[in-house]
Amino acid sequence: MAWECDGLRWVGGAPVLRWRRGGERRESGLVYGRDLGFRAVGARRCAGARGNVCPLGALIPGRGTGGRCAECARLERAHSVAADTLADDPRTYRVYLAWFGPGMVKVGITAEQRGAARLLEQGAVAFSWLGRGPLMAARRTEELVRRGLGVPDRVPYAAKRAVRYALPGPAERAAEVGRLYARTVALEGWPQSLERVECAVVDHAGVFGLGDTEAGTSVVVGVVGELVDGGRVAGRLVAAAGPDLHLALAGDETEVTEVTEVTEVVVLDTRLMSGWELVASAGAVTVPVVDIRGEGGDVQDGLF
Repeated sequence: MAWECDGLRWVGGAPVLRWRRGGERRESGLVYGRDLGFRAVGARRCAGARGNVCPLGALIPGRGTGGRCAECARLERAHSVAADTLADDPRTYRVYLAWFGPGMVKVGITAEQRGAARLLEQGAVAFSWLGRGPLMAARRTEELVRRGLGVPDRVPYAAKRAVRYALPGPAERAAEVGRLYARTVALEGWPQSLERVECAVVDHAGVFGLGDTEAGTSVVVGVVGELVDGGRVAGRLVAAAGPDLHLALAGDETEVTEVTEVTEVVVLDTRLMSGWELVASAGAVTVPVVDIRGEGGDVQDGLF
């Protein structure tokens, strides 16, 4: 039985790929600057739910980021905070403001015991806590901010990816979060059981490997649309944010070269990797890639 990818997780503030083989589990840390390459083999199968194998061994589409069949997806979500099925959860929750780019902010909640893991998973470039308290108080505060300031509770991944290499500097990022924090705490109707938390902006650009985004040393030119049987993905890992790996490609060469002054990057959403048997490989990318440089963004079925 081969190892299958179980997605990207952020452990101790660093990106880690998780793997499973039957009941076995293992992790492999990712290091910026190192080559990463694999080839998909066979067919993509449902990852199961809540640590259990899919009873149907269902085949799932290559383009889906959920990695599960409809039934397992329902079971996985049934006990999640996002589904509002844990009203009696006794844990302490935190409300946060997450910043992804100019004017691109969301409000959300996460269990206090998880720390900033949820923010890393979402690819938040900067964030600040708003308050802490019981789950339902955190939920009411999230809704208060969403309605009072028109701040969404979701930001599409495509929008986040589009701005990662054209961000303002850390001072400007912190200032925008601070201004929104001030408007948020001025809202009336905060639950009494929610404790306010002072504004302290945390910046993740360095953790993600984005570096000095103002210098424009990297540009995202494409996004992997899906994995296919026999398709390869290879490149030098230059950054990771949320579920995304940013891979520097080698132009018309078959191997990755040194990062040049302007590096062309293709983004791989690791949620597309779940359910595939993956084997080590190198060479050009031979999976469908959406070219975001031109209009239309057609999918190319050959070499990128």
